Amino acid sequence: MILPIVAFGDPVLRKVAEDITPEYPKLDTLLENMFETMYNAYGVGLAAPQIGLPIRLFMVDATGFAEDEELDEAQRKQLQGMKKVFINAKIVERDGEPWVFNEGCLSIPDIREDVFRPESIKIEYMDENFEKQVEEYDGLAARVIQHEYDHIEGILFTDKLSPLKRRLLKGRLANISRGRIKVDYKMRFPDAKKIR
Repeated sequence: MILPIVAFGDPVLRKVAEDITPEYPKLDTLLENMFETMYNAYGVGLAAPQIGLPIRLFMVDATGFAEDEELDEAQRKQLQGMKKVFINAKIVERDGEPWVFNEGCLSIPDIREDVFRPESIKIEYMDENFEKQVEEYDGLAARVIQHEYDHIEGILFTDKLSPLKRRLLKGRLANISRGRIKVDYKMRFPDAKKIR
């Protein structure tokens, strides 16, 4: 089932999300619905807060980037088959020179900006079977994970922009939260005027 994606301005996007247990109700169905929602919106990642749930759960599918000729062989190999679920994730290490990449977000449609992030990460998490994983990622894979991880920490990519850039985007962000934007996927806008 395709779920509505929560737009910028909703308080759930600012909450530090809570851990869940293996007994979380209907987790398999939730994961299925989240993947379907992500693909429907042509996303490469989706975090539970983006569908209104303040829980430490996100997923990525960066396999599409594996075809990018501009990436080196090692990067393309890391991105191949990179469809993963991260539950109760914790980034335990960030390393390397921060590098820039143009990012966007399903909760902030039509805004893309250059964001600096560390080159590599080490992350601990539970997979969809609640088996503990500890993995290291670098380059684009690390970036996609860090972007989604920020969502479970209540952080948006716009928070990483300069104060000037944020001021320049203020009006556009306000329009997004009011629903004054065209999107081709289902969204929920926190400040949209209720139609009577």
